Amino acid sequence: MGLSGRVPHRVDAATKAGLLDLLDEAVDAGWPLRRACAQLELGEVRAHRWLARRARGQLADSDPGGSPMHGLLAEEAAAILDLFDEWGETDRSHRKLAHRGSYLGRCWVSPSSVRRVLVLADKHFRPLPRPGRSVRKPFPDWVEYTPKSIWIYDTTHFPAAGMAVLIVEDLVSRKWLTEVVSVEETSTQVELGFTAALQAEGLLARVEARHDDGRVDLTVDDETRPILLAVSDIHTV
Repeated sequence: MGLSGRVPHRVDAATKAGLLDLLDEAVDAGWPLRRACAQLELGEVRAHRWLARRARGQLADSDPGGSPMHGLLAEEAAAILDLFDEWGETDRSHRKLAHRGSYLGRCWVSPSSVRRVLVLADKHFRPLPRPGRSVRKPFPDWVEYTPKSIWIYDTTHFPAAGMAVLIVEDLVSRKWLTEVVSVEETSTQVELGFTAALQAEGLLARVEARHDDGRVDLTVDDETRPILLAVSDIHTV
């Protein structure tokens, strides 16, 4: 049997049968079972359990884990694999795939069960492709990237105070030109902000002189005309 010392916790059926044969010989020779078990370094309760199992022909141990009631059925594992083939590229996650199965009424399993089934089937989610490098859009030909050419504005909200602050800034020099604090956020505040910025930069008089009809003709080549481009994430003026 190849054993020395105390009998291990798990032994195969052949080793059990050999130990029980030694016990039978010792008992037939007049030894008490307890003394024979002590000599073989085998627990007495364990020996009685093995004798009962030998009588039933079940000396071999069952597979670990048994057959729990909550184990996955073959059709559930097949449904998980079908979901992976159909939705794997969309969900790309065992957690999302498990929820997808319950949404569609195909299977009701935990995310860990989905992962285990996919690993056993050697199926894996592909990571999302890395985004490509963004290319900066060039400025229009009619504008120069110089101070006092491009102004931007944005609005910051203060919900606790019920106020909003509109800020006008020079895109090139990053100069803070002006701000407008108001409870409203409309085109009126934008107009007031840029008017104040033009006045602060000394450009308002030149704009009004060239702006009597309310429009500026961009087709006319006039280097003395100020050009103002206002950009926001929600508006363009």
